[in-house]
Amino acid sequence: MGSHRRTAHSGSAGSDRSTRAIVLTVAVAGTAAALGAVPAGAAPQDRPADTKAEVDRLYEQAEKATEAFNKADERADRLREELATSQDEVARGQERINRMRQALGMVAGAQYRSGGVDPSLALMLSSDPDAYLDRASTLNRLSARQAGELSELQDAQRELAQERAEAQRKLTELDASRKAVARHKRSVEAKLAKARRLLNSLPSADRAAYDRASRGGDRPDLSGAGAASSDRAAAALAAAQSALGKPYVWGANGPSGFDCSGLMQWSYGQAGVGLPRTSQAQRYAGRQVSLSQAQPGDLVAYGSDAHHIGIYAGNGQVIHAPYPGAPVRYDPVGMMPVSSVTRV
Repeated sequence: MGSHRRTAHSGSAGSDRSTRAIVLTVAVAGTAAALGAVPAGAAPQDRPADTKAEVDRLYEQAEKATEAFNKADERADRLREELATSQDEVARGQERINRMRQALGMVAGAQYRSGGVDPSLALMLSSDPDAYLDRASTLNRLSARQAGELSELQDAQRELAQERAEAQRKLTELDASRKAVARHKRSVEAKLAKARRLLNSLPSADRAAYDRASRGGDRPDLSGAGAASSDRAAAALAAAQSALGKPYVWGANGPSGFDCSGLMQWSYGQAGVGLPRTSQAQRYAGRQVSLSQAQPGDLVAYGSDAHHIGIYAGNGQVIHAPYPGAPVRYDPVGMMPVSSVTRV
């Protein structure tokens, strides 16, 4: 993640999931004011590289926490849908049971009324013995059929109730997981504030250089970058280019802010392709190719755990949402160790 924020950068930087997106930008003045004066010796001025490395490590932790949050959020959404489906099925089953019970009640009433007389006597008293036998046979068959259906529906209702209970258990588990991720986020924010305090203690020239690196530079030369692997890849790349300069936002997938996997999901969404929410899942959303075969529009995942991802723009450049405080921008494809290249 350290080379993720090297000083030589190229490039400038649906609906928001605003209820879930928490901005992790770290403003110099705001944080400095909140933290107060920097204690003497907090960051020796002869160690700017160590300070930058610490900040880079903290940014990597924040990004991993973001992807963990996204994964938990995606699983919770899926469980909520499964729970809603189970509840609908249980409700429909109950309605069918109620109808069957009503029908059985009518049959039972008829049988009770006719059963008050001995069947042989009822047959003798019947003005139409053949019709009586037909009715009795029909009632027996109807009773057996209704009882069988009721038993089947009751079994189905028990099964659905079990499914609903299991889905509720999973949803509770996922809610607890999301709370744990939120606690981790708060811990990372505290570390980021500490790192910013160290950065603020650096000489102004070093601090300005770091801030310039976070903003990125000019748009790279993409002439001769080659054609995209498909029309959808070209459309996704164009969408990512339209997001240049947008801020990194915790848990967001556009259009006004993004985390790394959120940018990929939104960009391919503009091309009509649905991608999974996390970078770990996105790396398997298509056919993997070697880095030497990368074409514009391919997804480039970083780190052995694929905790970061970008979209290849050609000429050795990717577009990505780098980290808190840095906008969507171009960077060299080799800014971090590449773990996979995926053609969607």
